[in-house]
Amino acid sequence: MTMSERIYTAGLVVIGDEILSGRTHDRNIAQIASWLQVQGIRLSEVRVVPDVTARIVEAVNALREGYDYLFTTGGIGPTHDDITVDAVAEALGVPVVIHSEARAMLERHYTGIGKELTEARLRMARVPEGADLIPNRMSGAPGIRIGNIHLMAGVPHITAGMLDALTGTLEGGAPLLSETIGCWTPESEVSDILRQVEKAHENCQIGSYPFFREGRVGANFVIRSTDADQLRSCVDSLCDGLATAGFDFTPGGI
Repeated sequence: MTMSERIYTAGLVVIGDEILSGRTHDRNIAQIASWLQVQGIRLSEVRVVPDVTARIVEAVNALREGYDYLFTTGGIGPTHDDITVDAVAEALGVPVVIHSEARAMLERHYTGIGKELTEARLRMARVPEGADLIPNRMSGAPGIRIGNIHLMAGVPHITAGMLDALTGTLEGGAPLLSETIGCWTPESEVSDILRQVEKAHENCQIGSYPFFREGRVGANFVIRSTDADQLRSCVDSLCDGLATAGFDFTPGGI
């Protein structure tokens, strides 16, 4: 397997009681997954854990060892329940220190808006020893990068800014390409066609996503591959199979 054919993977730990309680609806999973795909990295597993150190440590150690990259969201703010930095430091067996550059960033930010860098706000300069920073233009408080772990904000628009700062800095493989075909038919009626087409194209995957709309049952078939030629061949084969079986379909999805 060449380096370009290697599949790079990532895990994500979403941290916060507010996510598990339903008070906050997570939007980071989708935006991180989409960003990773463009970087040539596949989001392979997501765990949602409470603000409990032992649970964060367990998830961090499992996913950082299981995948090329690990991302966390949430728990790096100024309040007492923001314990992600401490938990990651514990998982890595290193102390927590004040990062001098992070402190300077926070001082500039709060001075610029006429506020004081309080002890609570200074918590956002704490990092596991040996960590680098992920710039954050939105609020001054940086994200944290140590080894293959990336600690990011829980607020989605701040997370987006941190992802933008990381764009192009992570090694990845070929980005995953996709095409969608929509069909007004129950997926069970075309399951054999889907299985045969996917089997004939070993570097492609076909996902089937049924829906009920306008009083009718249908499904969108999403074909994915890192190879544009094989993707096109698979799409053509699926269209031919559906047409031969007498099913109406819509390229681009319904």
